[in-house]
Amino acid sequence: MSRRPTGLSRRLGDGASIPFMGSLHPKSRPSPFLSIGLVLVGAFLIIGYLYSGSGGNGFDKAALSRLEAGASCSSEIYQALPYLKKAYGDSMHKVLHVGPDTCAVVSQLLKEEDTEAWGVEPYDLDDSDANCRSLIRKGIVRVADIKFPLPYRSKSFSLVIVSDALDYLSPKYLNKTLPELARVSSDGFIILSGYPGQRTFKVAEMSKFGRPAKLRSSTWWIRFFVQNRIEENEVAIKKFEVAAAKKAYQSTCQIFHLKSFL
Repeated sequence: MSRRPTGLSRRLGDGASIPFMGSLHPKSRPSPFLSIGLVLVGAFLIIGYLYSGSGGNGFDKAALSRLEAGASCSSEIYQALPYLKKAYGDSMHKVLHVGPDTCAVVSQLLKEEDTEAWGVEPYDLDDSDANCRSLIRKGIVRVADIKFPLPYRSKSFSLVIVSDALDYLSPKYLNKTLPELARVSSDGFIILSGYPGQRTFKVAEMSKFGRPAKLRSSTWWIRFFVQNRIEENEVAIKKFEVAAAKKAYQSTCQIFHLKSFL
């Protein structure tokens, strides 16, 4: 049973004073510091309102969202999609996305004209929404550990896009996973990886990945590709860079265009 805080009411009844109560007395004079503080708070509120309403000199709400959540290469796919279509053309008709938030990525890809899309979610979906559960029920999205062979036949997809997943794998498992990405694709696969020093997820979300992300430099990735005889797709790289340059698009993630195995 809880005890009632009778001591406070008894002290009030005895006429004892309460700290800061004097500032509320009608005859007391307001502190000049209090007035200055109220003016500053009001100014900040007005500035915040103007920025939220007008965009504030190019202030990007989407960029703020990505910054707050950590730079997500899965969300970067939305910005890169027009340039990927320029680079791959017909190869974008049958796409597999591998990585967290794949339900959202697949849903976006399905909105594209003449595009079929599937997804692999490498991590448990504890709080999936109705749309994601529907995609899983239909077999469009699968939950699978990418440390093991992917549950698809060879060359099942024209293009495979993987984001925010390989950064959590050690080289031991990368040696197994990258050949799998190449195996299930016919026209190539794309890797989106964070830059070293970049945080890809909130600290609170780290537990579901089992280990923190290890973001590697482009030099590390290129050396790894060479060692595993995975070739870069020079044609796709050139087309992507030309399309991106026309719109001054700069990715917040590293994007690697790779060939499938013959």
